[in-house]
Amino acid sequence: MKTRSPRSVVTGLMWLQQREGAELRHSCEQSDGLGRYGWLMHDGENFGLQDIHDRGLLLRTEFVKRPGGLHGGDWSWRVTARPEGAGRQDALISLFFYVATDGQGELRPHLEDGTRLAAVSGTSEELGDFRVTFLRPSADGGEDAPHCSYHYLDAWSPGLHRLTDVVRSSLSDRFVFTPPDGPRQRFVAVDAFRGLPGSEEAPRSRLLLHQVTLRLPARLEVTFESGSVRERRGALAGPALTAELSRHQAAFERRFEETFGLERKGFPAPQRRFAQAALSNMLGGMGYFHGRSLLLTPLHDRPVPSPAGALFTAVPSRSFFPRGFLWDEGFHQLLLARWDPELSREVVAHWLDLMTAEGWIPREQILGDEARSKVPPEFVVQHSQAANPPTLLLALQRLLGAAPLSYLRRVFPRLRSWYEWLNGTQAGPLPYTFRWRGRDADPERFLNPKTLASGLDDYPRASHPSADERHLDLRCWMALASRVLAEAAERLGEPAEPYRHMERALSDNELLERLHWADELSAFADFGNHSRAVELRREAGRAAPGRPPPAPRLVRVVREPPRPRFVGALGYVSLFPLLLRLLRPDSPRLAPLLAAMSDERQLWTPFGLRSLSRDSPFYMQRNTEHDPPYWRGSVWININYLALRALHGYAEQPGPHRERAARLYAELRHNLIGNLYRQYAQSGYLWEHYSDSSGRGQGSHPFTGWSALVVLMMAEDY
Repeated sequence: MKTRSPRSVVTGLMWLQQREGAELRHSCEQSDGLGRYGWLMHDGENFGLQDIHDRGLLLRTEFVKRPGGLHGGDWSWRVTARPEGAGRQDALISLFFYVATDGQGELRPHLEDGTRLAAVSGTSEELGDFRVTFLRPSADGGEDAPHCSYHYLDAWSPGLHRLTDVVRSSLSDRFVFTPPDGPRQRFVAVDAFRGLPGSEEAPRSRLLLHQVTLRLPARLEVTFESGSVRERRGALAGPALTAELSRHQAAFERRFEETFGLERKGFPAPQRRFAQAALSNMLGGMGYFHGRSLLLTPLHDRPVPSPAGALFTAVPSRSFFPRGFLWDEGFHQLLLARWDPELSREVVAHWLDLMTAEGWIPREQILGDEARSKVPPEFVVQHSQAANPPTLLLALQRLLGAAPLSYLRRVFPRLRSWYEWLNGTQAGPLPYTFRWRGRDADPERFLNPKTLASGLDDYPRASHPSADERHLDLRCWMALASRVLAEAAERLGEPAEPYRHMERALSDNELLERLHWADELSAFADFGNHSRAVELRREAGRAAPGRPPPAPRLVRVVREPPRPRFVGALGYVSLFPLLLRLLRPDSPRLAPLLAAMSDERQLWTPFGLRSLSRDSPFYMQRNTEHDPPYWRGSVWININYLALRALHGYAEQPGPHRERAARLYAELRHNLIGNLYRQYAQSGYLWEHYSDSSGRGQGSHPFTGWSALVVLMMAEDY
């Protein structure tokens, strides 16, 4: 836990099961193989409840904040540890509670008996004076304290990203647990810290750590008390903490039902709890990041750091993508804007504040050492020609009606700059066409060069990237952007006609058909320099004299010369005129799109719409030897949400396709909700994407980013 500031004091929890082969747990890592973990309730501000299931151990972490004083107030943690399943009732566990600085602030340890860190007092810029108290453990039911061993660590770290390494390097197995009425057992505890091997990083973070080693079950509480709270009603611990937790839990459940109405819609309690967890994990995964991005622009021949910036944002995945992603965030805010519009407006403003003078927002925000430590090197540098879908405008469109005019006045100049940057840098070869920049520069390495800027990564585009490409999805995003900018300008009394003119042109169904309708596909499509006959083949490398031949590698083979044509890939991109509701309700092109959506040989599955038709030559094909299919058949929840949103809209408007859209909407919604709940019940997680053949969750987990849009699907909130 930390404050929303660049150099916050940080508190946290690590744990270690004292058995052979057990690993120190700290940050969320998929490689840990936990059975499940996540927030069950979290209101985004004052309260949270999380369960962690770790191979025979159940940890429940709860916190409550009590506002007051000049620096935010007090808060308390409760951690309850119990055996689970095959876990032994007398298992030995160590819990490590820590307080650390991040470049500023002072910490002072308060020891009892020379080995127990009873409290930490401190001072920081944002928190003023404070005191963190580590209360003595109790048994799970509140009985007398169990026998414990205490150890503490006082060390310096190069930064928050190395705290786990500092603790791990300080562990020693020379200690023996000696309860008065049980067997002795050797265990691991923090000992003297002698530095990180091979590290030349300067110390930056002071770390004070309190280790408690005890038998299960047990309960521990930690209180944070602000020095500026003058009239405290007593410590937020014990029965007082229990009462506050119960009060906040009841308030959360009432607010959730008032907001989403799932009980009124007839969802049973287990499915309502699933939806609460989906929202809570998105709120509980929000983070504040501060630092410099690494940017490559035409003005420089090598990457340069950006000015220092801050970002308050939701993240797609705590374990795998713990940082800000521009196009993900628009989908996140569709949900969060419904729960807390003020919070959502603040997040959108943070993203807009990261805009460069040219109007570009880097699509991936890797701010600070802690965020950078989780990113493969090839993805760290952000390229200034690369855009990203402006999905923040989806959320802003939802916020426009209730947003204060003062807020709109502050954000509108940035929205205008972003729009103008997109309109200029991503323009296509013909009027009212657009082209994603930054496709893979070495096309011969890939079955189909990726288009990361589009957010759809390996979705098939023209086989041979060129300046003549016309990208359908980007054109549709720009139509949405024009509409939202016009609405914002009209609300502010600013000139709106330029945006309305662009919206009319990009929504013109006849022009859209001339530029993007492919008769041979009976669908809309990209256009570019494309070959329909490409494949990956193994090619044996030539051996150097006197050396063994290298392993055969997969290379692209083109069996038909490319030529300007529509790209024969029926899938999500083909649906964009429908997804963003650019097609008129009476458009004759709606019928074949609805047919493709409902055809099991093409896009329909019992689990949602697949991303690419089964009859595409790229369906479930690897892009390189080490690059498995991603947007080539899997079911993705963000696009399925847009499909439900569009079908719901077409079902409510008079037109020849109204009844068909209504039927498709009802079936698709039923399938999506059913599979997402089923996979969560079986695995404990929401997933990045889902198998189109089995419905099984795939990719990173927990992925409580856009997959949490299932809450809005259940609420029928579009």
